[in-house]
Amino acid sequence: MESLVFEEKDFFACCGSVRFAKEMVSAAPFASYDDAVVAARDIWFNKVDVKGWLEAFTAHPQIGESPSSHHKSPTSAQFSLWSKGEQTTALATATDSTLQELSEWNSRYRQKFGFVFLIFASGRSTPEILAELKRRYENRPLVEFEIAAGEQMKITELRLAKLFTAKAEGSSVTNAQYPAYVSSKAGEDRVNIIGAHLTASSEAPVEKPPQIPPRTRPPITTHVLDVARGSPAAGIEVQLEMWKGNQPRPTFGETITGNWVFQGSSITDKDGRSGQLMNIVDTLKPGVYRISFNTGKYSPAGFFPYVSIVFEVRESQQWEHFHVPLLLSPFSFSTYRGS
Repeated sequence: MESLVFEEKDFFACCGSVRFAKEMVSAAPFASYDDAVVAARDIWFNKVDVKGWLEAFTAHPQIGESPSSHHKSPTSAQFSLWSKGEQTTALATATDSTLQELSEWNSRYRQKFGFVFLIFASGRSTPEILAELKRRYENRPLVEFEIAAGEQMKITELRLAKLFTAKAEGSSVTNAQYPAYVSSKAGEDRVNIIGAHLTASSEAPVEKPPQIPPRTRPPITTHVLDVARGSPAAGIEVQLEMWKGNQPRPTFGETITGNWVFQGSSITDKDGRSGQLMNIVDTLKPGVYRISFNTGKYSPAGFFPYVSIVFEVRESQQWEHFHVPLLLSPFSFSTYRGS
């Protein structure tokens, strides 16, 4: 397949970060959508800084509102069009009361975290989004910031799919001029808000977006952060298992080791990320999974000889990605459903 040619404005329409758009142009050309997604994930999570993340967040209208001409975020015409389309279900299922409540919770969320509530809204109703907003409002700022970045990546991947489809069909993606955007004082203030809360929660399931190609990474991943040191935890042994007992799931207090079937293992790298714990499959088998971490070997003086996290993948979630991080200190740990 011949590589398609893109401009900065095309990638900016997918993700409202100037750094992201420039890095994507530098990484191009891409022979396929899959190649573009691999590059996009690396750029977004490893090369775009905190200001770039906040810049992209700012480009989105408040959830539950249609983009308008007076909206001052650095969007192109195509960005606004896609954003409006992604909220079609939400707007169609909204009532005056739910829109009012959503607006109030949006304000509370922005006041606490310093940025707009971001969620992959395609196919999700207003009540569903409102419930998710209330749940995520309880998160710690650092946890919520990472969740929001994951939601932005989901939106970006969907828009990249639309971008490739439009280019392949030879249609114009956008006629809007690529906007020059300089970080505002408000943006810098939001960076300070995040920085002030850098201390050490689950991600709600989403339906599989239509026309999304096969996976490019395993459906279950993890990483470990040492919150006591404020750095990734390297060299931790990680093991993934799946429940295969007579019952569909283990009952509380059940510890029959033989019913857990080994799926894969790895050791966290310098960034705290595990290697491949299972094969890359399009459909994840529903069931109960367990990720275990050899924390005793990593921190012999710590309280936990090992940590196990048990979670369930339901039938409706088999196309989703499950990122299950571990936030570890010598005497406590936490986790959440990430992206």
